[in-house]
Amino acid sequence: MALRKQLLLIPVENQVREMDAKLLLACIAARRGFSSVIGSRREMEFNIDAFPRSIYLSKSMTVRSLLFFRVASRFGHHIVSWDEEALVHLPPETYFSRRLDPRAIKFVSHLFAWGRDNAELWRQYGRLPDGMPIHITGNPRGDLLRPDLRDFYRETVESLKREYGNFILINTNFNHINAYGADMNLFKPAGRPGQKPKFGRAARGMSRPYAEGLRDHKQAVFDSFQEMIPALEKTFRDVNIVVRPHPTENQQVYHRLAADADRIRVTNEGNVVPWLMACRGVIHNGCTTGVEAYALGVPAISYRHAADDLYDFGFYRLPNLISHQCGNLEELLALMDSVLRGQTGVADGNERKALLEQHLESQEGLTACERMVSVLEDIEAKSGGGRPLSTPRRLQRRLIAGGLHLAKAAKSHLPGSHNRPEFQRHRYPNIPLAEVRAKVDRFLELLGDRGPAVRLRIEALNEVMFQIRPETDEPLSAFSSH
Repeated sequence: MALRKQLLLIPVENQVREMDAKLLLACIAARRGFSSVIGSRREMEFNIDAFPRSIYLSKSMTVRSLLFFRVASRFGHHIVSWDEEALVHLPPETYFSRRLDPRAIKFVSHLFAWGRDNAELWRQYGRLPDGMPIHITGNPRGDLLRPDLRDFYRETVESLKREYGNFILINTNFNHINAYGADMNLFKPAGRPGQKPKFGRAARGMSRPYAEGLRDHKQAVFDSFQEMIPALEKTFRDVNIVVRPHPTENQQVYHRLAADADRIRVTNEGNVVPWLMACRGVIHNGCTTGVEAYALGVPAISYRHAADDLYDFGFYRLPNLISHQCGNLEELLALMDSVLRGQTGVADGNERKALLEQHLESQEGLTACERMVSVLEDIEAKSGGGRPLSTPRRLQRRLIAGGLHLAKAAKSHLPGSHNRPEFQRHRYPNIPLAEVRAKVDRFLELLGDRGPAVRLRIEALNEVMFQIRPETDEPLSAFSSH
């Protein structure tokens, strides 16, 4: 039996950040007749030759995507994309050189924007293909912030409150200068004293002056956070401090701080949304968490002891403006005391509300996932569906796929590569099938009558990829992990 509609391929890079939202997208798509494969981006790309003609939902259009886009296109896959990093983005020219590769974007047929700001940013790009459709749908991650879907995390929130009691959440984003691997920072360590450091992976697309200034600013903020975290624990003796590092940060410095304290905990477990819902307040500096906290009605403080307006309001404008701001430790402790006493809530004002509405679509009405699936239905209807491949095309696929495997395997051993197996396991650990099924069941319960009632099947293709399909669609074969 052939699949009724083209298969959707939904890659996940950072599991704790993306998986839940993309499972929601797969559930809504399945209720409208689509079968999806969701899982590790690396494994999906390694196995791209094994899928029938599909619609691939890319999360970026950087130079890293170019080789894969070329191969996927040759295999007959249809590529649509959003940019996972476009909600809190760099200034336009730096963003363009870092996040948009003009050769890669030519393989993309449709773009999904987080909101009006994201769409306006892309329209400024001089090398955007003529007539490129930009759909202002919002993003699946934004759907998890909506009042009608937050209950997905109800049990997790209660569990966190039982385990951590009253706690302050500190979200860090120092992956530019404290990355998982030193060669993934803005600059690589100098080979010898006095040597000018070379660009690291995080500086791709930046001018050297901009990267050097960002490095110095982030280091100053990082230093201020290392002073601030123990000060919070000493000041608020009946409150726990939970530090949640960025998914691609090196956590060692935070564990050292926790080793000298009784009530500092360091964890990167699960999606950030239930942590925000369970905490008394969150402290950040230019972190997307500030936006998520505002949408959830959670008090958020941007700690700007080390301030530089070029970066604070050029790169990190949205989360900083939408939060309370503090310029020194004394001010921060006083404001947090007010938050803990219930005297200060979420930062308010019409300007902040308008700012969020400009950047994040679909917080009311149709969800971002529903809007995306409507676009995918139009694409699928015009493409003619998932027709089987001829024997010559299957043989051609195998030859091209062999070259892709060799290229990616070689790339995984390069310094700073995101394809290194140990880094991939850090960003995307194995997840049990039972856990995926439980998440899907919770989403289906919350969705209720939002769309037709369809019986779904959830099957593991390997340890890191899963198929979610209507019961009437056929299963795919299992894959081995690379």
